Amino acid sequence: MSLERLGLAALHRLDPETGHDLALRALRAGVLGGNGPVSTARLRVRLAGFALPNPLGLAAGFDKNAVAVDALLRLGFGFVEVGAATPRPQPGNPRPRLFRLTEDHAVINRFGFNNDGAEAIAARLAARRRAGVLGLNLGANKDSTDRAGDFARVLAVCGGAVDFVTVNVSSPNTEKLRDLQGASALRALLLGAMDARDALPRPLPVFLKIAPDLDTSELSDIAGVAMECGVAAIIATNTTLSRDGLKSDRKGQAGGLSGRPLFEKSTRVLAQLSQATAGGLPLIGVGGVEDAQTAYAKIRAGASALQLYSALVYGGFSLVGDILRGLDDLLARGGFDTVSEAVGSGRGEWL
Repeated sequence: MSLERLGLAALHRLDPETGHDLALRALRAGVLGGNGPVSTARLRVRLAGFALPNPLGLAAGFDKNAVAVDALLRLGFGFVEVGAATPRPQPGNPRPRLFRLTEDHAVINRFGFNNDGAEAIAARLAARRRAGVLGLNLGANKDSTDRAGDFARVLAVCGGAVDFVTVNVSSPNTEKLRDLQGASALRALLLGAMDARDALPRPLPVFLKIAPDLDTSELSDIAGVAMECGVAAIIATNTTLSRDGLKSDRKGQAGGLSGRPLFEKSTRVLAQLSQATAGGLPLIGVGGVEDAQTAYAKIRAGASALQLYSALVYGGFSLVGDILRGLDDLLARGGFDTVSEAVGSGRGEWL
């Protein structure tokens, strides 16, 4: 723990993106070890047909290019998502494009889907050695004239090497991408993704990742289209454009905000989706998960599973085990024998 704190302090003296790249290199080199998923009988969950050792996953964006998959699967997570991948490589937006808001325990990014492209990422995914549930976030190239087609192309190239894919229509850093969350555009997009999925030798679950900046009517439309099209789970939510209540002098930076300030907004969206789907579709709660209490609140608001990313910037990878052990204790104290028993039990508190 003390070594980890020293390491975090050293990384925080660097430009955030440089620090992040060094963390990935350390993972690849085996400097940051782990013994595999944290699990107890109470923490085991089923999600989209998968038997997960615990409900806590790593969100997309940490390992965009799938360079440290085996190392990440050793760190205690129940599942890992990499990407986003686009059909062609692209550099993303100019640097600097990642900002720590330390006073707010938050992060702003405007990466713009920088990645090595589907072919390179598929080769790395196929080379992984460690077992574990692995997903890929699908993206569209910035200059694409057919973004729905981009999702299908990435799925076709990479789908054979992962266990699930996520259709990402919620990044604020690709112009007009969020327009695909409208009912008619979303339906066409998802049906195209399902056709591409069905053409794979091994069809796999398709998740949908949405933005937090949606009203009740838009969420209801999304829930209806997702269930109609056979989406296996909704990830709620991506980053926000809101800057309400921030203290940091970096709050004016353009991009998507994640971390602690996103918790309430994303959890309300989660509860509204839980109500709209009436428990008929698994939900993955993301946004401000930073300790056992926030993880427990997301589950009680309607999440069947969770993801985090920004909290690792401030808490390090030991946070994964801390959250899961604390969550097990909170579930026990709440009288729940399993995570699934707790799902949605506190939804009304967020509506």
